[in-house]
Amino acid sequence: MPPHRQNARPTARPPKHPQQSPFSHALPSPLYFRAEELPADAAYPHHQHLWGEFVYAFRGVMEVEVQQHRYLVPPQCGLWLPPDVAHRGLNRQAVHFSSLYVSRELTAELPRDVCALSVSPLLRAVLEELRLLPAPMPHTPAYTRLLQVALDQIAQARQAGSYLPSSNDPLLAPVIEALMAEPGDARTVAQWAARVHTTERTLMRRAQSELGMTLAQWRQRLRVVKAMPLLLAGETVENIAHDLGYASSSAFIAMFRSLAGVTPDGYRRNTHSDR
Repeated sequence: MPPHRQNARPTARPPKHPQQSPFSHALPSPLYFRAEELPADAAYPHHQHLWGEFVYAFRGVMEVEVQQHRYLVPPQCGLWLPPDVAHRGLNRQAVHFSSLYVSRELTAELPRDVCALSVSPLLRAVLEELRLLPAPMPHTPAYTRLLQVALDQIAQARQAGSYLPSSNDPLLAPVIEALMAEPGDARTVAQWAARVHTTERTLMRRAQSELGMTLAQWRQRLRVVKAMPLLLAGETVENIAHDLGYASSSAFIAMFRSLAGVTPDGYRRNTHSDR
């Protein structure tokens, strides 16, 4: 589906850990890979460059602001930023991410617009291999071929839209803020509508228009995003399911697997094995 962009809100305060873009005028090579770990509450300033960039988070969730919109990208997706796109990266929790920089002449087969892309098992494996190599790596023929495989996989990737869109809509914004603070809140759409003084039908229509999905679908995605760092911190599936409003662990596991493509324990094992 076409990428669904979310309205970005201005940052209320400066980040605790400001970062700087590593390159300003030119890339060291036509394809260049870098990986980095950032603490919670880090951010890159608004910037743009002459090359494209594919952003992927191995652990944690990256957020990227583009103009007045924000893309949230969990580990099953990556974000493609074409050349000349002004953007700002930030993360609320600690994150381990990578960027594959692509010179303009190599972007002909890549999307022309900013979009989230599904990460195939092969692409993830290649990015993991690149991450584990010592940096900076000399651009040997073998290393260059590895970068080219990553680029080919990105070019073939399915567009996934924004994983967790948001909105400044006066009816939706209070609901979104409340659910972000308490994702286990089990109120129905009718109850949320009453809270923001509108009708259930109006709120449903706003959710579909602004978020590109129902409020229930959005809340499921939110719960997956909230569960990921808890799983990596060692919290039990039972406790996470309870905190996120599920009556049973099995219901939470089924929801997580349907959206993340793996069970909660499988996600934890796979991610820890990559460290």
